[in-house]
Amino acid sequence: MAGTISHAGDAAHHMDGIYHYQRHIYDLTRKYYLLGRDRLLNGLDAPVGGSVLEVGCGTGRNLICAARTWPGARLYGIDISAAMLVTATAAIRRKGLEERIAVQQGDATDFIRHAPFGHEGFDRIFLSYTLSMIPGWQLALEETAHALGPHGSLHIVDFGQQECLPSAFRALLFAWLAKFDVSPRGDLLPVLEDLAQRHSLSLDFTRLHQGYAWAAILKRTE
Repeated sequence: MAGTISHAGDAAHHMDGIYHYQRHIYDLTRKYYLLGRDRLLNGLDAPVGGSVLEVGCGTGRNLICAARTWPGARLYGIDISAAMLVTATAAIRRKGLEERIAVQQGDATDFIRHAPFGHEGFDRIFLSYTLSMIPGWQLALEETAHALGPHGSLHIVDFGQQECLPSAFRALLFAWLAKFDVSPRGDLLPVLEDLAQRHSLSLDFTRLHQGYAWAAILKRTE
């Protein structure tokens, strides 16, 4: 357990370093290239009275948008960066959504045992451009699969492999992303297929914008 705590602490410190200043302009700049986020939020189909968890909630932008789109749902967010959560909390308060959105610090690869927000199973969980920033992203997927409620669904959007775009564009984008410790997961699909099989989930996988982004929805089948 000590190793886990140390690893989480190191990761949190690292992410705070990256976003200590960037968090103030994060939403303004990211809207131009984090494609597919609003598509994901519009497709959550969150039930009235249901619980929605964002893993890697960052500035709270997605949670606020989801709260507007699904006014009957209760929303939660975890992020490993304390600096980002300061920004998220302030944004949620400005919108007057403190009663519907709760956020707390948490490690995407190890959050279930801490029983976030007292929930044992969430109706919807989503990860928006998060897996490409988590070194142990496969563990994060395992955590989210275990955290799904009986009729829950997991929604994902992240960078694809730019497979139908010019190779020069791919090289430039990947080099730029690497400066922010972002690594698009080329093996995302087979990992999701394995996850779906082991956890009795259906899988819907879609390539967006000629492979610029990949999106997936995994649902309980039993």
